[in-house]
Amino acid sequence: MDGRPAVRDVLVIGAGIAGMKAALMLAGPARRVVLVERLPIIGGKTIKNEESFPNMECSTCMVAPIQQAVLQNPHIETLTHSVLEGLDGAPGDFTARIRAKARYVSLEACIGCGMCWEACPVTLPNEWEESLSERKAIYVPCAGSLPNVPVIDAERCLRLNGTEECSLCVESCAFEAVDLADGDRILERRVGAVLVASGAETMSPAPFVRLGWGTLPGVFTSMEFERLFASNGPTQGAITLRGSGTVPGSAAIVHCVGRAEAGYCSGVCCMAAFKYERFLHHRIPGVRIFHVHSDLCVPGKAYQGFADGSAGDRSGLLYSSSMPDVEVSGSGDSLLVRYPDASGAVAEVRVDMVVLATAIVPDPSSAALAGTAGLGLDASGFVGTADPSGGSMETSRPGVFVAGTAQGPMDIQGAVIQAQAAAGQIASLLDRLRVDRSGAGSGKRPAS
Repeated sequence: MDGRPAVRDVLVIGAGIAGMKAALMLAGPARRVVLVERLPIIGGKTIKNEESFPNMECSTCMVAPIQQAVLQNPHIETLTHSVLEGLDGAPGDFTARIRAKARYVSLEACIGCGMCWEACPVTLPNEWEESLSERKAIYVPCAGSLPNVPVIDAERCLRLNGTEECSLCVESCAFEAVDLADGDRILERRVGAVLVASGAETMSPAPFVRLGWGTLPGVFTSMEFERLFASNGPTQGAITLRGSGTVPGSAAIVHCVGRAEAGYCSGVCCMAAFKYERFLHHRIPGVRIFHVHSDLCVPGKAYQGFADGSAGDRSGLLYSSSMPDVEVSGSGDSLLVRYPDASGAVAEVRVDMVVLATAIVPDPSSAALAGTAGLGLDASGFVGTADPSGGSMETSRPGVFVAGTAQGPMDIQGAVIQAQAAAGQIASLLDRLRVDRSGAGSGKRPAS
């Protein structure tokens, strides 16, 4: 590395709970952190949840101080709506090429008043809200987004996609914060180490026609249900059925959706299912709840107590001998869930709502990110570690580490613990490289 001293700065990819915690641990007067997030906001999947198990803390209340600490930390450069495009070099001296995508709205000039998106004539499904609500071509993903500054979807903007000469958002902004001539920027940053904390996704149940998702309005995925219950979600926390808007009097929670296809147990879906049970009892007194499962993953004494103590009366734990054979049918607000019982005979239960606890799978962008950063993936498509049997968070590329659900399914606590471990390993690596290089050729280590 041409004799240059090791760089102490760190690149963190992903501003979810793991990435933010690691960035705050690593940033300081002697070390700058470059935090890159592909979404226009920070916070990750945690802010899509109303409450987090096992203590049922308010998720946004828990994460908001962390988001504010990140955005206000002078030693963290936060680049939202940005992606890694190249990574050259070796531990202690990487050069990262980052594409900061055009936002078309100034982070400095915008005050988050919302006048621009009210003026926008384009209406689209809001992906952040699991398409349970709509957004404009200029938008913030949800209430309470940080930074609270909109971004323009260039593919859907009438002006930017060449459909017509619309400038209503520009005209509506009294602070001249909207700039339709904005463009992408390519940035280069020298860093000593990299942490990948890019998160994961939940499996789409679309291929599982037998479960009725997408055709039966009463069938919801786990993330759709999270947004239904969330006070900052599309229904402000009202749990109602699509179309009719009625409140369900009964619900079946189907476990392990996609487990057979993924080839592994996600480890947290059962706990999420028991959390949904609490949600339903909290909002709908007297609701009847059924769990359709083949086995239960309830690790640890805290989680066992949470599962045993789910609020209200549980109508039943319905054992299914084969989860892939579960079927949901019906019409209107009446759904019939059929499942093979312990003897293999077909049993059934009729409910108003079905919630599908879907498997956690690699983020669709993981493969591209791994290719860009020169990382290996494990057999399931998550970012792999160099020594899967050990405790190190270092990947197959020296100097690049991984934490959180980018490495595999886990809960919030597990992601935070991994982030802390990775931050410690990164700090240790950079300190060692700095000592080795500053002492190179002298036969001595420099005085501390």
